[in-house]
Amino acid sequence: MTTAPRPEPLPDTAPLPGTAPQPADAPTSAPAPSSAPAPRSTPTPFSPSRTLATAARVLRQLRHDPRTIALILVVPCVMIALLRYVFDARPETFNSIGASLLGIFPMITMFLVTSIATLRERTSGTLERLLTLPLGKADLISGYALAFGLLAIVQSALVTALSVWVLGLDITGSAWPLLLVAVLDALLGTALGLFVSAFAASEFQAVQFMPAVLMPQLLLCGLFTPRDTMQPALEKISDLLPMSYAVDGMNQVLTHPDLTGDFLRDVIVVSGCALLVLALGAATLRRRTR
Repeated sequence: MTTAPRPEPLPDTAPLPGTAPQPADAPTSAPAPSSAPAPRSTPTPFSPSRTLATAARVLRQLRHDPRTIALILVVPCVMIALLRYVFDARPETFNSIGASLLGIFPMITMFLVTSIATLRERTSGTLERLLTLPLGKADLISGYALAFGLLAIVQSALVTALSVWVLGLDITGSAWPLLLVAVLDALLGTALGLFVSAFAASEFQAVQFMPAVLMPQLLLCGLFTPRDTMQPALEKISDLLPMSYAVDGMNQVLTHPDLTGDFLRDVIVVSGCALLVLALGAATLRRRTR
């Protein structure tokens, strides 16, 4: 009895039954694309072009806000004029405190405007959308500081010109150092406003920071009494506050015809404090707003 021959086993490369044979040089299937997202490019820490673009955007917004413009440019002029005529019978009193207030009024107004404007962009979600773009925190803070700094220069020039050439503020030195200190004080107020806006959840809270940040400096800056006549502990505290050096710089212009070493020290301290607060503002800037 003969047996049927057993079928040969299929080679490993043979096609399965019921499928068309593939040529030997057929390309293999491409691997599945990876689901990992492409790496996101990290923006450079600082870019002048992005800073200028941010400043231009802020200025365009302020152009359509006449109340803010009035608060920055008109209110300090009205306050210094009101002070002049409050002491109408004693012009020497206006001469003694008017120069100091040239630095205090711009600092207060720029603090209020900057803190509220920055907080408004944070609570509206604008700040969060901006930070999703290739925009560094330093670009954002520098852009805000540049925009409000330009307004601070205009504000300080108006208040100084009104005080010296219209209201008759008597100063021994030139008006240009007076303008310089006024501009630096306004920039310091801008930097403080940007900094404290990171810790406020509403515009009301931003306004509440003013008594905590500015009022102690106002009381200890030497406006009401010389700092060396204060209680020793308070005098030491006043040595650490930037408004004290702003008032000292104004008094140097009031009493000295030439620039003094103390005036240069005061200018350096106020400028350094403004830069330090701006750096802290960039460091505390949060990406998420809610």
